[in-house]
Amino acid sequence: MKESWSEFSGSVEKSREYHKRYHIAVNNKLRRKILKLIKEGKSYEEILKELGISKEDFEYHLKILEWGFCIVRRGDRLELTKEGEVVEYIGD
Repeated sequence: MKESWSEFSGSVEKSREYHKRYHIAVNNKLRRKILKLIKEGKSYEEILKELGISKEDFEYHLKILEWGFCIVRRGDRLELTKEGEVVEYIGD
């Protein structure tokens, strides 16, 4: 079962954990690029090819983005969450 904001809204400590995860996820240039490519509608394979990294490294970054509440996987599709849409407002 995926974690969501509601699971972290019950206390200050939980809220801090939520924000910590989120900041770790988006505070990486490569992960921000992944978010932008997802926003552009690129597929998993297209993003992997454009980044030029190994599938293992790509999966690592996707897991961090999931852990940080920025993306969800729907089958083979990658989708931005509201948190992941921050990519519109932050620089490279």
